[in-house]
Amino acid sequence: MKRRFLPATALGLALACALPLATAQAQTKWDLAAAYPATNFHTETLVQFAKDVDAATAGKLKITVHANASLFKANEIKRAVQGGQAPIGEVLLANFENENPIYGTDGIPFLATSYADSRRLYEAQKPVLDKLLGTQGMKLLYTVPWPPQGIYSKKDVASVADLRGIKWRAYSPATAKIAELVGAQPVTIQAAELSQAMATGVVEAMMTSGSTGYDSKIYESIKNFYDTQAWLPKNAVIVNKKAFDALDKPTQEAVLKAAASAEARGWTVSQEKTEWYKKALTDKGMKIITPSPKLVQDMRQVGDIMLSDWLKKAGADGEAIIAAYRKSAPATAAAKK
Repeated sequence: MKRRFLPATALGLALACALPLATAQAQTKWDLAAAYPATNFHTETLVQFAKDVDAATAGKLKITVHANASLFKANEIKRAVQGGQAPIGEVLLANFENENPIYGTDGIPFLATSYADSRRLYEAQKPVLDKLLGTQGMKLLYTVPWPPQGIYSKKDVASVADLRGIKWRAYSPATAKIAELVGAQPVTIQAAELSQAMATGVVEAMMTSGSTGYDSKIYESIKNFYDTQAWLPKNAVIVNKKAFDALDKPTQEAVLKAAASAEARGWTVSQEKTEWYKKALTDKGMKIITPSPKLVQDMRQVGDIMLSDWLKKAGADGEAIIAAYRKSAPATAAAKK
């Protein structure tokens, strides 16, 4: 059998052509679907996360952030990641409470109203959340909370009675439930469509954060912000498990390390920007109002009803989360409860 050898020039050409192909095959590209503007601190955290992964993997894993629902709408991102249409995405967990109550743990009004409480609730929720996402073919990378939620309203609000009949933005099952309990008219509007909805009078009131209020220019249509500090919902960055498992071990470790840094940074920035957003809204002509005792009392009653309903739906997992959360409370806080 005769052996055939390529001439030196042909061999060099073959190697030269193979090298770019090998490089292309070695590099993995992920599109990250996000729902909020590029200037929002959540999106900025995502961009830094992508840069950290790029640096740690020497360009082996490239993540491109698609902000402002440009790849998928907010309520489509989870399904896209779960189904593999997008390998990675950022979702607001509370949006998916109707699918499973565990996703709505941090959307219960007045259950966790500070960053410290929100962190304790997250630690209690995380094992159950990890397991739930795993059964759906996904993996949790990190979470970042929004600033505390308050009430934006075109009219003065001294009690829940003042919200009856008002057109109320509902962006999650929890905010829709609040509308039902206070007698408002729920209108489903996601963040990307909020500015137009307010400008056209589709929305007259809502509960959301100072961050969304500023990003969506709510101050152009609404001048009252009641600082109820009702809850701190979390965004979660989730990855398709097959896509993650396809990475080699060093790349997986780089992603997890970058995610841990992003979570720590995101929680810190969220807390730091809370007061900044309030000042920015004030500078734009919005009144930041301390809610009346009656409004607080009314809203806490709404929260109690929603917690009771949530526990019935969430079953043993929900009871375990709340028990762990309350057990972790500082002694002084536990004594007050």
